[in-house]
Amino acid sequence: MLLLASRSVLLFSALIASAAVQAASAQTLIPLDSRPATSTLPAQIAALGGGPVHLPPPDLLGTAARGADPAALLAWLKAQPTDGPLIVSLDALGYGGLVQSRSSRDSVETVMARLQAVRDWGASSGQPVYAFIVLPRQPDAVDRARNLEVAQRMVQWAREGVFKELHVTWDDALPGSPAPQEGAALAKDAPPNVLVYPGADEVLSSLVARADAPQAATLVVEYSQPDKAAAVIRYEGIALDLSVALHAQAAGWQVTAGQPEPIRTPFGGEGVRAPDARALTLYVFNGGDARAAALRVSQLLRRGPVAVADVEKVNVGNLRVWADLYTLKRPQDLSSLAAWGTPGNNLGTVLAHAKLVAAGVPSDSQDALLAREYANDIVYSSQLRAQLRTLIPDADLPGSNAPGVLEGLAQTYFPLEFKSSYALESASFPWNRSFEADLELNVAK
Repeated sequence: MLLLASRSVLLFSALIASAAVQAASAQTLIPLDSRPATSTLPAQIAALGGGPVHLPPPDLLGTAARGADPAALLAWLKAQPTDGPLIVSLDALGYGGLVQSRSSRDSVETVMARLQAVRDWGASSGQPVYAFIVLPRQPDAVDRARNLEVAQRMVQWAREGVFKELHVTWDDALPGSPAPQEGAALAKDAPPNVLVYPGADEVLSSLVARADAPQAATLVVEYSQPDKAAAVIRYEGIALDLSVALHAQAAGWQVTAGQPEPIRTPFGGEGVRAPDARALTLYVFNGGDARAAALRVSQLLRRGPVAVADVEKVNVGNLRVWADLYTLKRPQDLSSLAAWGTPGNNLGTVLAHAKLVAAGVPSDSQDALLAREYANDIVYSSQLRAQLRTLIPDADLPGSNAPGVLEGLAQTYFPLEFKSSYALESASFPWNRSFEADLELNVAK
């Protein structure tokens, strides 16, 4: 009887997940700029829901050297069907991108005139608008007062109902940056549909999760080094545990403390038990014994869904953790993984991706996205990038055969064995620098 009841519950859950996928609406995304992490990855997360994703072509989005043309972006937006929400970087339309939001000398009035198009789109389409704007990093911003004034006006728009949600985030807050204080001031009297927290590159993904997977979902958090969770982390300007809580809220998770439990591996220690088998455990690797972390993640996966955010270092993952997990064939079982950027980048994308998975997604699409994340975050960012730089310095990369060199270096790492086997189809460098690469995978023959 218990077995039959369990099967009925599983069948019902599968039907609900299938219905969620089938009912997924279309959506239009305007990313921060053309980097894979800010454009391709959010679009791939959005596509998990099953609905069409309208995304501008890369040449309409900003680069480090050239900002997007707001008029061209607006023309593209007007040509899209209004069959779902708009999820938009206000910096892309207002300034031309993240880099240009720091360097632009345009007036408040000029920027506001461009952003009026977002307000008009929402009014004419009747569709919800999910938007974000970034408080720039120090010392790059040439007119902080202008950026802050525009952000304040966007908060007022949110109060007036222009946005379903507005996220105001701060970028790369090193010691001395005024951005966390600016954010705290904005948050004091912000309406309920405004969230303020550290972030930039991952925020579009968080908004995708808010729009596509609004259902309540429960999260517990376990740290590899719990005693260091209260330490202020690089580029966030706040403690790690607070950053986790804010990014969880940004993606729509409800965080619960869970129950302490002994970790029953040879390494011992104390972990956290989720309240039930449906709750996600976010495992945050913030240092410590890599092998103990891999075994603990494997143990947690035997009980329920797990996502892993590697925040020990910036822009690079812990190879020992991931090598052990790969040997255990565990990355393919995760809800999501990230090790590519700052702590906030990794937390935001992990929680956004996992929120879609909690709502129900096709298994083949999920497997392909996990393989993409592993290829980018572990194979490239944590291994191949350093190898490539010894052969082709960044100054020599434009116009070089860097894609061919990278494809040659990558042969020993592919195919990636997940639930399917993935080969590297091509590699490119959209910003003509080695920091990020766009790796295209396909299912190996």
